Amino acid sequence: MINRPLRVVLAEDSVILRDGMVELLAARGCEVVATAGTAPELLAAVDAHRPDVAVVDIRMPPTHTDEGIRAAVEIRARAPEVGILVFSQHIETAWASRLLAQGAAGIGYLLKERVARTSEFVDALHRVADGGTALDPEVVTQLMRGGQRGRVDALTPREREVLELMAQGHSNRSIATLLVVSERAVEKHVAAVFTKFGLRATETDNRRVKAVLAYLAESGS
Repeated sequence: MINRPLRVVLAEDSVILRDGMVELLAARGCEVVATAGTAPELLAAVDAHRPDVAVVDIRMPPTHTDEGIRAAVEIRARAPEVGILVFSQHIETAWASRLLAQGAAGIGYLLKERVARTSEFVDALHRVADGGTALDPEVVTQLMRGGQRGRVDALTPREREVLELMAQGHSNRSIATLLVVSERAVEKHVAAVFTKFGLRATETDNRRVKAVLAYLAESGS
């Protein structure tokens, strides 16, 4: 739990919206250490300030397509300790899946039109900064489309434990170490999770991501 003002880097290409968010966050006790209007500015700000969390819009200059979330994926790789809260009007499923590929810990994805109160946004910021998750249900629905959602309560206690660690971003090897079992045993548990969730291997689907998303959706994380 962070016991000091939350340090935030804010990436938003709309100057009016960006300035308004800075004022709102300051009023809620957060410290906006830097703002960015482009993806390169965002990456530079995160490198310079190493904030607790970066707020990222998906569509930023120059093409206004997916520069922001591409930058978020890069931040995840370069500075995994920095929480990332994607805050956008759009759902970009392919890049969102990449962002979640190593686990959902410290990741949020909220839709602007569905956040009704400033307190909800600030609560999500703190949750992500503390290593939790904040995923809008509509985002989860879109990411899960194309695969059948299984039921978490159909899992054995050990399978659920393995899935929870997957959601925290642990690899099979790391899970084996934490549970003091063989990596082969973990692989069997993961395969059982995929089977129970109805996630079949394809060339395009990332079953690990979908299993984690199903867990988050059904457990209310």
